[in-house]
Amino acid sequence: MDWLERVAKLRQWSRGGVRAPHKPLLLLYALGRYQVDAEGELAYTAVEADLKGLLAEYGPVRGTTPAYPFHHLVSDGVWEVRTDRGAGSPGSGVRELRASGAAGRLVPELRAVLRQDPSLLGRMARVLLDLHFPPSLHQDLCDAVGLELELAETATLTAPGRRQRDRRMRDAVLTAYEYQCAFCGYDGMLGTVPVGLEAAHVRWWAFDGPDDVDNGLCLCSLHHKLFDRGVLGIGGTEGAGGSGRGHRVLVSPHFAGRSHAAREHVTTLAGRPLIGPRPGARPVAAPHRSWHTSQVFKGSTRPDRLVSGV
Repeated sequence: MDWLERVAKLRQWSRGGVRAPHKPLLLLYALGRYQVDAEGELAYTAVEADLKGLLAEYGPVRGTTPAYPFHHLVSDGVWEVRTDRGAGSPGSGVRELRASGAAGRLVPELRAVLRQDPSLLGRMARVLLDLHFPPSLHQDLCDAVGLELELAETATLTAPGRRQRDRRMRDAVLTAYEYQCAFCGYDGMLGTVPVGLEAAHVRWWAFDGPDDVDNGLCLCSLHHKLFDRGVLGIGGTEGAGGSGRGHRVLVSPHFAGRSHAAREHVTTLAGRPLIGPRPGARPVAAPHRSWHTSQVFKGSTRPDRLVSGV
């Protein structure tokens, strides 16, 4: 059994690039807990708040509950659920999981393989991270779920059959934006080498975002992280001839910062025109901007319909 392939092919609700990261988040959480207690079970009532927080922080603004992945991950062959009545999940309802004393853990076959090959855990985690989240969030996610991984020492592991990243994108994007952050104008250099500047994917690579200039922004490290976390976004109009001159910085209404630094570096960006690419370079394409607005930017608390866990 190829556990990496199984993890890479988790069955998820999917339509038009919509993010549904509830199963990957639960599995990452379970791997983190496995490192602490390889045979321990995760009682739903004990982990419900943790999973709800992960979904709120790392999922799109869309109504869902941790009960969905807790029940539906069973169908992927990596997770099992038991209740006071024995093996099997009582369903995907919060009440049923709470009332039945439901508890879950990795299936026995996977636990046995992990005992024989502890390095598999890290490879599985990297596949989940690579397929569902941008690199800027990988360490944050590991910290959030308690995973001890040496991410900095190992290149991102691409899942079987997945395309490879184009390493030339960074240079192309930084050159197009003349080595300055599109949000704040930061243009730091150490000698002739840019420092603290990164090429951000607008539509995440993990969700078929191309390694093209019109899917990229040159951002400083801070604003790249905030862009990928949904604190910042891109609004406004396309401008004449699709020039992108009408693009403006969006700031999530959920962001709060009391310090002068938080106001200066984040809050006051709201409505500011993007520093666009140099003439002749393509600005962010409308479809990529729309994807980020709907799938990443924390701009609305409007309850969309629940996502099923399939």
